Amino acid sequence: MNDPKMHALPDLEPFWMPFTANRQFKANPRMLVAAKDMHYTTHDGRQVVDGCAGLWCVNAGHNREEIVSAVKRQLDTLDFAPTFQMGHPMAFEAAGRVAAIAPKGMGHVFFANSGSEAVDSALKIALAYHRARGEGTRTRFIGRERGYHGVGFGGISVGGIPANRKVFGGQLLPHVDHLPHTHNLAEAAFSRGQPKWGAHLADELERLVALHDASNIAAVIVEPVAGSTGVLPPPVGYLERLRSICDRHGILLIFDEVICGFGRLGTPFAAQYFNVTPDLITCAKGITNATVPMGAVIVKDSIHEAFMQGPEHLIDIFHGYTYSGHPLASAAAVATLDLYRETSLFETSRAMHQVIADAAHGLRELPHVADIRNIGLIAAVELKARDGRPGTRGYDAMVRCFERGVMVRLTGDTLAISPPLIVGQDHVDQIFGTIADVLRTLD
Repeated sequence: MNDPKMHALPDLEPFWMPFTANRQFKANPRMLVAAKDMHYTTHDGRQVVDGCAGLWCVNAGHNREEIVSAVKRQLDTLDFAPTFQMGHPMAFEAAGRVAAIAPKGMGHVFFANSGSEAVDSALKIALAYHRARGEGTRTRFIGRERGYHGVGFGGISVGGIPANRKVFGGQLLPHVDHLPHTHNLAEAAFSRGQPKWGAHLADELERLVALHDASNIAAVIVEPVAGSTGVLPPPVGYLERLRSICDRHGILLIFDEVICGFGRLGTPFAAQYFNVTPDLITCAKGITNATVPMGAVIVKDSIHEAFMQGPEHLIDIFHGYTYSGHPLASAAAVATLDLYRETSLFETSRAMHQVIADAAHGLRELPHVADIRNIGLIAAVELKARDGRPGTRGYDAMVRCFERGVMVRLTGDTLAISPPLIVGQDHVDQIFGTIADVLRTLD
């Protein structure tokens, strides 16, 4: 390749890619070599608009100088410091930034390195909390069908996406049950925002309490907006019912906000958007604008306090990771959260919520469209599956969009759109105009 904009491809064989049909990809790779603001650059020099914020994570747009410079400065100063019985200032600053935007009464932050680790950490904190209070029989978790909580053993156990579970032994952690999912095309297709049907599905938690007894249930974990399963906004009143039932029975409520945290709904967390405060929040992705991997569990003060009752010289929770609060990740988090605040990005992005909604629902009459869902800066276009070949129509649509300069997320036959919060009208027009053109070409 003599064109300076072109990049020679490396040997593709050694890298076993995650969540990818490896043979299919390597036969026709979609290689990204650079990024700035709303666009990726491909290895063959094309500009591709990022319609999914990387993987739901580049909320402030790509290669923001404020964040990149902060990471570089930190690397010049302190490359690594342990946070086991030691500390470094940036980790404490990062925790303070997160706590400052968390719901009231959630003032403590436990750092991990990903959403998956954050979920497993939250589950362990829940178990340890009940034990610290003398209720060690509370060991059962309640997840939800179609839920996605990362890929750790704990996360796929409480998660409810069959393909993520079946080849690893089905029920991995013992004592796990699942609530029904809320997706129902017969009752709630083409809803704008929260569906009006489905709040009663939260009452299934009462049935599980009756079956197992509350004294054996530690926590319920749900995504406020289910993302990776195909964007399922919660029915009106659903989260409020879950909160009420958990309160009634002394069960902790965990919100997995790895996707919808940090401005995706126009508020710091979905908890504030829906005005429902959980006991723990798991987050990741947008916490550092994806510049350096980081995850976190935000914990209610009352839960944290339960761990602080023993002798001061004893470790209060036997859990953590070598890279918990890593200096580079902490620097990226501080710079990212400062950028969100100084630019009022969460607030200004709200102006695009209706624009996204209108553009998405404008596809309703196009071929193969089974449903359209949206909330905040998230939308999904669910396509009718081909007979006997589920997932192939969605895959073809994703590839054709990419070839036309738009990157969207694929889940089965559902296209998910979640652009960086800096998205503008021209980007929305290009994203949804391209999807429309592609849908007209599909068989």
